[in-house]
Amino acid sequence: MPATKNKKKKNLVIVESPHKAKTIEKYLGSNYHVIASKGHIRDLPKSQMGVNIDKDYEPKYISIRGKGETIKELKKEAKKSKYVYLASDPDREGEAIAWHVAHALDLDPKENNRVAFNEITKDAVKNAFKHPRSIDMDIVDAQQARRVLDRLVGYSLSPILWAKVKKGLSAGRVQSVALKLVIDREKEIKNFKPEEYWTIDADFTKSRKKFTGSFYGLNGKKTDLPNNDAVKEVLSKIDKKQDFEVTKVVKKERRRNPAAPFTTSTMQQEANKRLGYRTRRTMRIAQSLYEGVNLGKGSVGLITYMRTDSKRIANVARHEASKFIHEKYGESYASMKPQNFKNDAEAQDAHEAIRPTSAFRTPESIKEYLTPEEYRLYNLIWSRFVASQMTPAVYDTVRADIEQNGVTFRTNGSKMKFAGFTKVYDNEKEKNKELPDLQEGDKVKLSKTDDRQHFTQPPARYTEASLVHALEANGVGRPSTYAPTIDTIQRRYYVKLEGRSIVPTELGEIVDQLIEKFFPDIVNVDFTAQLEDDLDNVEEGQKNWVKVVDEYYKPFSQELKKADEQIEKVQIKDEPAGFNCDICGAPMVIKMGRYGKFYACSRFPDCRNTKPIVKKVGVKCPKCGKGEIIEKKSKKNRKFYGCSRYPECDFVSWDQPIGRNCPNDGHYLVQKKTKKGLVVLCPNGDYREDQDEN
Repeated sequence: MPATKNKKKKNLVIVESPHKAKTIEKYLGSNYHVIASKGHIRDLPKSQMGVNIDKDYEPKYISIRGKGETIKELKKEAKKSKYVYLASDPDREGEAIAWHVAHALDLDPKENNRVAFNEITKDAVKNAFKHPRSIDMDIVDAQQARRVLDRLVGYSLSPILWAKVKKGLSAGRVQSVALKLVIDREKEIKNFKPEEYWTIDADFTKSRKKFTGSFYGLNGKKTDLPNNDAVKEVLSKIDKKQDFEVTKVVKKERRRNPAAPFTTSTMQQEANKRLGYRTRRTMRIAQSLYEGVNLGKGSVGLITYMRTDSKRIANVARHEASKFIHEKYGESYASMKPQNFKNDAEAQDAHEAIRPTSAFRTPESIKEYLTPEEYRLYNLIWSRFVASQMTPAVYDTVRADIEQNGVTFRTNGSKMKFAGFTKVYDNEKEKNKELPDLQEGDKVKLSKTDDRQHFTQPPARYTEASLVHALEANGVGRPSTYAPTIDTIQRRYYVKLEGRSIVPTELGEIVDQLIEKFFPDIVNVDFTAQLEDDLDNVEEGQKNWVKVVDEYYKPFSQELKKADEQIEKVQIKDEPAGFNCDICGAPMVIKMGRYGKFYACSRFPDCRNTKPIVKKVGVKCPKCGKGEIIEKKSKKNRKFYGCSRYPECDFVSWDQPIGRNCPNDGHYLVQKKTKKGLVVLCPNGDYREDQDEN
C-alpha cells in the first residue's frame, strides 16, 4: 500500500504569485502541483530594529503578519509532496524568498531544489527543471545586506526626524539621494540667470522653389548674436535686392542605428514619455505580461523578466527575430550581423534585456486578449525589440552655405532613403526636409528675414522618466528599486507632481537640509553608488556582506550620536492666513500637513475649522464674470482651471485663461505650454500669439 501511495505523490513547486502558479502548472503537467508564497513570508519585525548590531548585524526574521495561513498551506503541501522545488523570481529578492521558504519548510538550502527561469514559456520552464541548483547564498547575502542597511538607516533616522521635525516622518537610504537630486535641480532652476541671444531665419527661393536657412556667421566664421545691435549690424550688410550665392554644398549619406532592447530603466523612461505611465504602473503591467496572459488556449508569459539592466539577447531569440523580419519585411530589413549592444559599466547582466518571448506573437495578433494598457506596453516592448534586430535607417543629407557680402546663412536638408528599423519603431522621429537641387555657384533670392529674441532656458524639472535616468546614470539603486524609490518620496510628501514634473515640497527641503548637514554620506551620490558596487561584489562572492554593512554603518553610527546632540528642534511655524475663522472668529493660519499646506483655525483643537488653499490666477471667470479663476487638481493630479463660484458656475479649462478675448471671434484666450515655450491662443483655433512676438 505505501508504495502505491508514493506513486501518487506529486512534486511541489513554490512560486511567488498565484497568477504565475496557474501558468507554470499547465506547462509542467500532472506530476507537479504549483502554489504561491505570495511574495515574502518572513521579514524584519516592524515594531523594532530587528538587527543585532553586536552580533555581526544578525537579522531577526519573523513571519510576516497575515502570512500565517499561507505558511500553514505551504507546510501542509510540502509534507505530502514527493519533492519541493523553489521557483521564485530570478533576482536577489527571489533568491531571498526561496531561502526564507526553505527555512520555513525545513528544507536543506544546499539541496538542488532551486529553479529559475527568465521567461514563463513552456520550453524555458521545462528546461529550468532539467537543471535545478542549490540556493545561491551569495545572492541571498547581497539581498540581506541591502535589507539590513536600509533598516539600520531608516529606523535610526526616523526617530530623529520625529523628535526634531515632525511626527510620522521617515527617511531612507536611496530615497534620500533621490530627494537630493530633485532639490539640487530645483536650486539650479532658482539660481539660473537667463542669457539673451538672437537668431535670424531667412526664406530663399531657387527657380520658384522655396527653402529656409538660418544665420551662421560672418566672413566664414560662426558668429553668435548676443543682442539686437548685433542683429542690426548683420542685416545692414545684406542687400535684399541682390542675389545670394551658394558657396559650399556638402552631400552625405547618414545612417541611424536602432536603439537597444529595453532594460528596466529605459522601459520605465519610454513608457513615461510615450504612454504617460508612472513608473509604478509600468512595472505592474510588465509583471502581468511576464507572469502570463490567457490567449484563449491557456496562459503564456509574453515578455522576459522585467527587472534587468542588461541589453543582452539570447541567440535563440535573435534567430527567431531574424526569421520574423525576413518573412514580414524582407531580407533588406534584417540585420546581417548580430547587434551587440554594450551594457553600462554598472550592469549586472544577470538576465537578458526585456523582450517578447516570441517575435511572431505580434501585438495585433493578441490584442483581443490584452487590456488596453497591457496592449500599449506590450506593443512598446515588442516594437523596440524587433527594431533592435533590424538594419539602420539611411538618410541623404545636404548642407549648404549661402553667402552675400560676408554674411553666411546655412540650410540643412534630409531625406529618408531607406526606412530600416524605423518601419517598426522610431524613438527620434525625423521629418524629411527637402531642398531644391543646390550646386556651388548657384544664385538664390532672399525673400524674407525673421529675427527673433530668445533667452536661454533653465534646466527642466525632473519627471519620473528623467529621475530614473539620473538614478541609473549615478549608479544609485538597481532595476528593482527605481519605481519604489520614486513612489516613496511622493507618498511621504517630500515631493509632489505638477503635471509630469517632480517638485520638492517645503517638508522635503527641511528633511533634505537636515540629512545633508548631519548625514552627508547618506546623500552623497558617489558614496551610495560605491555601496551598490559593494553589494554587487557580495552577490559575486567577492565580498563578505557583514563587512560591507560594517564599513557603511560604523561612520553612520558616529554621525547619529553627533546629530542627536546637535540638532535643534525645527519649528515649522504656522503662517498667518490674513483672515478670520468663519466659525469662531479667531485668526486663521496656514499649516503644513501630510499632503501640503492648508488653512486651519488657530484655536485648534478647540475649533477644527479647516479650508483648502486655492491659488487664484488674477483673472475673472470668462463665463459668469463674477467669480475668480482658480487653479485646481484633478484626481490624477493634473492641473486645471475652474471658477471659484462652482457649482453655481461650471466653467472649466485645462489651459489657463489670461483675461483677454480673441480679436477674431471674441472667445476667451488661454495660455498653453508647448515644447517651444508658452503660447497664447484661442481654443477655437483661429488665433495664436507666440511668446517671442510679445
